[in-house]
Amino acid sequence: MTRTNLNRFGTLIAFVLLCVGFSIAAPAAFASPANVFNLVQQMATLAIVATAATLVMTISEFDLSVGFSASLAAVICFVLFGQGYDVWLAVPAALLVGIVGGAANGVLVARFGIPSFVATLALGTILSGFAFGLSGGQSLFQSVPDGFKSLARGDVFGIPVLGFWIVAVLGVAAFVLTQTEFGRRLRAIGGNAQAARLAGLPIVRDVIVTFAVAGGLSALAGLLLASRLGSVQHTMGEPLLLPAYAAVFIGTTASPTGAPTVAGTLLGVAITGVMVNGMTIVGVEPFVQKIMTGVIILVAVLLRRVGRAK
Repeated sequence: MTRTNLNRFGTLIAFVLLCVGFSIAAPAAFASPANVFNLVQQMATLAIVATAATLVMTISEFDLSVGFSASLAAVICFVLFGQGYDVWLAVPAALLVGIVGGAANGVLVARFGIPSFVATLALGTILSGFAFGLSGGQSLFQSVPDGFKSLARGDVFGIPVLGFWIVAVLGVAAFVLTQTEFGRRLRAIGGNAQAARLAGLPIVRDVIVTFAVAGGLSALAGLLLASRLGSVQHTMGEPLLLPAYAAVFIGTTASPTGAPTVAGTLLGVAITGVMVNGMTIVGVEPFVQKIMTGVIILVAVLLRRVGRAK
């Protein structure tokens, strides 16, 4: 294999090798249909949050509030259920909170020039406070309608319902980024914001919209996670943050330009999901899994920098 092909397909080869390795280490458990079904379910919420991170990274920004937005949306939805509201009202209300929170991030970044790391971390902390206050710091699991549970449970022709959410969300995101004028503007902003400004692109509006969409996707991920689990905790979305960005950075190593793409992010999600799933099956301690996640991010960032330097 030539060096060019290794750079192009190296991440995909790593994914295949991971699957082969875990299949050999635990053939009865890892490669079973039940585990594949479970793996798709585990990957779904991560894939949606990672897609939100991909959109924001396309404009060369970061959103550290994605996990907090997911938690707050789920808490709000369950609080409304507890007050007797139906799914058709509680779910849109929770999604709207995520969109508004994301738009607020965009305003802070685009209108007031606050670095996205600072703005989204600060706003995410505020959202976390609201989630804690609304839930009282307790798990919420009562008065959940069956219609809500069906959003993320079960299967259609043997395919997990959450698998269809992955296809729908990532398919739309990929289409928007590659086939629409809005997507081309986002890539132009991420490539050179100053040049995009001089070209007259509506940077402020596009940045706000991008953060708003990311907030909405984060809220959707929180709702689907709550639907699958049947309960909510005010911190349930926070563990999604690091794996989501790990997935995006891994995905950039599969991109010829080093830029984030939806397809690359999906590959990154698959690698991250397989690693966590496989290590759990073979009995690797949770703290080692966290160490491995950090190592993956560092390696992916280094590979991305090396690729850009060539």
